[in-house]
Amino acid sequence: MAMSDVNNTFKKAPKRKPTKARHVSVSPEMRQAYADLIKEREEKAETYGRHLPQDPPRGR
Repeated sequence: MAMSDVNNTFKKAPKRKPTKARHVSVSPEMRQAYADLIKEREEKAETYGRHLPQDPPRGR
């Protein structure tokens, strides 16, 4: 492999244009249901974590 080949291999990738995000309009009822779902999931994770045995903190 010649020296010029090495230089071509490790070039920076060209900048990509950011893709446009699609906005989805959601009805207030759906938004509320989704918020409730998230809250419920957080509460479940919290209660689950509370019942796990606590690991003693490692000295690091």
